[in-house]
Amino acid sequence: MADTFYFVPQDKEARLVTVNRRIADGSIVKESVQPPTSGFTPIGGGGLSSTAYDYLRFTRALLNGGALDGARILSAGTVALMGQNHIGALGVPAQKTALPERSDDFSFIADGRDKWGLGFLITADTVPGKRSAGSLSGADPNNTYYWSTRLAALRA
Repeated sequence: MADTFYFVPQDKEARLVTVNRRIADGSIVKESVQPPTSGFTPIGGGGLSSTAYDYLRFTRALLNGGALDGARILSAGTVALMGQNHIGALGVPAQKTALPERSDDFSFIADGRDKWGLGFLITADTVPGKRSAGSLSGADPNNTYYWSTRLAALRA
């Protein structure tokens, strides 16, 4: 993953995509807060800038149980732990967006029954035409969503 950074190098800053938001009248404006290139403390839950290519490499490693192109990146046990319920009997309810100008509310397939793993939301129920029970998913404030049924199968 040669193009994933907390602080994008100056020679790659021109490749950053501008973050935009929709305002009340429906028009789109440039977001005042763009991906930082320096001066913030990296956190585990966010802050990375990446390319689609690098992100796909990361997800391929997860789909392969932690291995990519013949190299072990994460142990298979770690990948399995990422997709196991780590909140016990608690359920995950729908979440109102904190940034309505940047993202929609996030509702779940099994509202109030889905679970959190160490890296994914775990779908609790199969709903026809939607994700199956055990599917793993995630999202971020920019309305990017992903899910995988295969990852769930790997953890079993």
